[in-house]
Amino acid sequence: MPLVKAIIEVLDDDAVDPLRGLLKFIPVQFNPTEYGLEKSAQIAEIGIPGIDSPILQFIRGQNEKLTLDLFFDTTELGMSEAAVDVRLLTTPIYQLVKIQPRTHAPPRIRFFWGTLVFKAIVESVRQTFTLFNPLGLPLRATLSLTFREYKTLEEQLAELNLQSSDHTKRRSVRRGDTLAGIAAEEYQDPREWRRIADANASTLPDVRRLVPGTVLAIPPLDVRGAARRAA
Repeated sequence: MPLVKAIIEVLDDDAVDPLRGLLKFIPVQFNPTEYGLEKSAQIAEIGIPGIDSPILQFIRGQNEKLTLDLFFDTTELGMSEAAVDVRLLTTPIYQLVKIQPRTHAPPRIRFFWGTLVFKAIVESVRQTFTLFNPLGLPLRATLSLTFREYKTLEEQLAELNLQSSDHTKRRSVRRGDTLAGIAAEEYQDPREWRRIADANASTLPDVRRLVPGTVLAIPPLDVRGAARRAA
């Protein structure tokens, strides 16, 4: 079976600059021996007096992270004065965490290795040199990288396929309900109460006093518009 080499592709063409060492496709010299994937969620604790533990509320997801080490070595070309500086191989990767002149930001990248395809921004690079020739030229290095997942708003909404507020629903008013409270439950945003009020104008003579048992239509939420407002 042929060996599949890992490759880093720079997605922002304006950031590619061979004179600065930043290439469009950056092959690794040796594939990593392992990699790690990490994903977490931001959770808020809601303290309520008199109960045993706080109520947990999901706030938002966190970016997935890919971590790995890459090894580089030029000793096969000798260790004399004519030895090759290993930084010629590591500089293209080290450039991925730096602000680029034409984009004013580190470039977006895509890491390929077999079935692993990870679109990201390089969050950190730690470069460790472990072998030198008699003149102090580095010949061996290990790069520890952390990639932070990058997805556009449209990509995330398409993947989530949110159902809870995408379709018109109906619910009965309970004693003590308010439109802001209902909006908070249905849309996770009490500011959307006006959307419910407008959709039920004919059945709500007073939006400040809801009659228990009244059936309300809960219209679909434009999640893209809500996300833009939140930003």
